[in-house]
Amino acid sequence: MSQEAPRSAQWYAGQDRNSYIHRAWMRRGAPADSFDGKPQIAIANTASDLTPCNAHLDEVAQHVKMGVWEAGGVPLNLPVVSLGETQMRPTAMLWRNMAAMAAEEMFRANPVDGVVLLGGCDKTIPALLMAAASVDIPAIVVPGGPMATGTFRGRPLGCGTDVWRLSEASRGGELSSEDFLTSESSMIRSRGHCNTMGTASTMALVAEALGVVLPGLAGTPAVDSNLLAGAHETGRLILEMVRADRRPSTMITRASFHNAIVALAAIGGSTNAVVHLLAIAGRLGVELTLDDFDRTGAEVPLLVNLQPSGTFLMDDFHRAGGFRSVLREVRDLLDPEAITITGRPLVDGLDSARIWDEEVIRSRAEPLQRDAGIAVLRGNLAPGGAVIKPSAASAHLMQHSGPAVVFESIEDLRARIDDPDLDVDENSVFVLRGCGPKGYPGMPEVSNMPLPRKLLERGVRDVVRICDGRMSGTAYGTVVLHVAPEAAAGGPLALVRTGDTIRLDVGARTIDVMLTPEQLAARTPDPRSVAGYAQPTRGWERLYVDHVLQADTGVDLDFLVGSSGSQVRRESH
Repeated sequence: MSQEAPRSAQWYAGQDRNSYIHRAWMRRGAPADSFDGKPQIAIANTASDLTPCNAHLDEVAQHVKMGVWEAGGVPLNLPVVSLGETQMRPTAMLWRNMAAMAAEEMFRANPVDGVVLLGGCDKTIPALLMAAASVDIPAIVVPGGPMATGTFRGRPLGCGTDVWRLSEASRGGELSSEDFLTSESSMIRSRGHCNTMGTASTMALVAEALGVVLPGLAGTPAVDSNLLAGAHETGRLILEMVRADRRPSTMITRASFHNAIVALAAIGGSTNAVVHLLAIAGRLGVELTLDDFDRTGAEVPLLVNLQPSGTFLMDDFHRAGGFRSVLREVRDLLDPEAITITGRPLVDGLDSARIWDEEVIRSRAEPLQRDAGIAVLRGNLAPGGAVIKPSAASAHLMQHSGPAVVFESIEDLRARIDDPDLDVDENSVFVLRGCGPKGYPGMPEVSNMPLPRKLLERGVRDVVRICDGRMSGTAYGTVVLHVAPEAAAGGPLALVRTGDTIRLDVGARTIDVMLTPEQLAARTPDPRSVAGYAQPTRGWERLYVDHVLQADTGVDLDFLVGSSGSQVRRESH
């Protein structure tokens, strides 16, 4: 062990009253030698009935515990804030930073030497990684895994992606309302998170690319017994990490983020990974910018044929060879110096990975799409940057000019989108503002705006859409999102008016409203764009609005960026 004594010895070692209290209250059936220098391992557990994608993590935690005991440690279940993407209003993103802050304080305040992070649903893995990075004690992620695929009328359903598809089909008259509602009972077949390449699957795989998941475990379906075996092995490995003092700051480097960005492009991952990776890097003090995603990932080919960028689903991905087979195909693009929780490079052992179904995972020679990484756009609408996911967009709209149709809020859009008198056609560019970190608040997943019913009835399925919010990783379409600065922070998006011509050129990486600087300077924003929908006056929302950063730096709170370490210098009694 590179440390003289485990961190937990600061609580348990000694003969004084305080160490007596710490030991006595923790005995409760624990073996007598539990506090004689054995590493104490917290299992940060986001299991919750209100986070349905994580509800099975209690069982996963039991297998982690067995591995910890077996390797000579003491496992300790630590329930932490859990964020259910489908349930929480106004958006789970509002509480990602709160969950990270609460977990950070619990890791620091308690006598633990390492932590196993159990996450799955979209914000839980990012929040836990942000927390672990700030405390900087040994940490491993166990992703909860995707659900099994359900079917409707013999067709596999991609949860999320097919919700959007079936909803638009129903609104466009292709599917009855009764059949749309009937499909609901088929959408979610088992435990686990979304079975598309949405944010949950993306963050699990990206976490493995960062080096913080047992190699080969990310993407294992939630119902697969191999997930439990991997959890057991993780419980053993965290003890090795504690003894080697292998912490986030010693292993997650700029090279690790390079590999994560390459992987993000190759799998066709969610745009949400951009804000999460930027936030994690900020906690570690790693220099990472929005432009790194374009510079590193833009020319990476899309190899994974999964919804929303392709056809198949996560259980197909696992069957076809899984994440390691993708990494093998892009090995020459990876940084060989980046290590993992094992202490060995990410690229080690990739020779044994194989693609077993090239319809699901394409070879490098025959990608699903070339140059498919997330593109970063700039222009007079987004001086701080915006992003678009080319693999989920329509090719014919990648270069487009059209008149703006402006919506001041998501409520405004919902009230008017199906108005027969709305002046809109397939050339229109929808602009939705008031959905950024401050303006909503919380930056919701509303950027993939529904199309007007009258366009759907004509067979139109995509138009250019621009927003200062996010979109679900399961969503698709030609959507420019994460516009920075947002309208409520004084960004030029607040100055756009209905009828203005907007030009998108993804190849040139530009997004502009066709106005001169003088014309823009002469405009004043609509008060609703600056004030947001309903500014909070108290509690977490007030703190969030006062301190949240913009999308181009990861949407963390300004006072949470960086690390505070693991030291607590005062006793509790």
